[in-house]
Amino acid sequence: MTYFQFIHAVEDKVKESTAGDFSIYVHSAVKNNGTKRHGLTIAEKGINIFPTIYLEEYYRKFQNGISVERIAKEILNLYGEVRFRHSFESEFLKDYQKIKDKIVYHLVNRRANKDLLEEVPYEEYLDLAVIYYVLLEVNPYGMASLMIRDEHLEMWNVTAKEVAVKAHRNTRRLLPYEFRTMSALMEELSAFQEEEGSGDGEDDGKEFMYVLSNRIRSYGAAAILYENQLEGIGAYLEENYYVLPSSIHEVIIVPESVVPGRKELDLLVEDVNETQVDAEERLSDHAYYYDCQKRRLNC
Repeated sequence: MTYFQFIHAVEDKVKESTAGDFSIYVHSAVKNNGTKRHGLTIAEKGINIFPTIYLEEYYRKFQNGISVERIAKEILNLYGEVRFRHSFESEFLKDYQKIKDKIVYHLVNRRANKDLLEEVPYEEYLDLAVIYYVLLEVNPYGMASLMIRDEHLEMWNVTAKEVAVKAHRNTRRLLPYEFRTMSALMEELSAFQEEEGSGDGEDDGKEFMYVLSNRIRSYGAAAILYENQLEGIGAYLEENYYVLPSSIHEVIIVPESVVPGRKELDLLVEDVNETQVDAEERLSDHAYYYDCQKRRLNC
């Protein structure tokens, strides 16, 4: 079964399992880094905002032997967790006074999103771009948000600068940062256990890698923009350090004293992007360097 045959087979199964209060249809969208995604939108009667559940991961499950019937059930179970419980006021998004305190920013790759940036307000940050969203809802699966486009600025009669100021005030408050050791994060996620000790076989308990994100770990790489965030990490480490763009959701912090070399780090980032990070979630293909004395992050 081809991917597109799979999409429509899942669509049919989900329709069979839902009552008349739902509309199910296939939705295609161009996401971060110009990545095209396909998913099922489940629209519930009486609610005017609804999620799209993307199907690429489910197709991989199908290729590994999971039936279409079971996948349809998993999608409906997920929908039960992420669905909106209420409608938004019809005029909510048109009223800048109602949404101004919900404006936040995300951080994306500027070159990979060149076409998108022609349609949205943004700030340049190194070789990246800061783009803006209205944060609608936060749940354990991430966030529901509306990307702010040039047309919204016209509707609200505000400037890109005004939106940027609001985003810089709101994002840290609405999406607080999380800074943890890599080993603590791995232990929590139970993804894998660290097997390697120090070079001389002794464990002095010193940590060499840290993860910076926000508390819901969704678009958390933007935490590097939080006021005094990078300075605070430098003070904690008591040395300069590198920022590895693990994905749009988090960055990895590595003290300079344990780094073999800048070229090795850049090669590591490239390799991880190619082998472990979905194209949609890539932030950059090289490391960044933070100089504590200059209080500046550089490419």
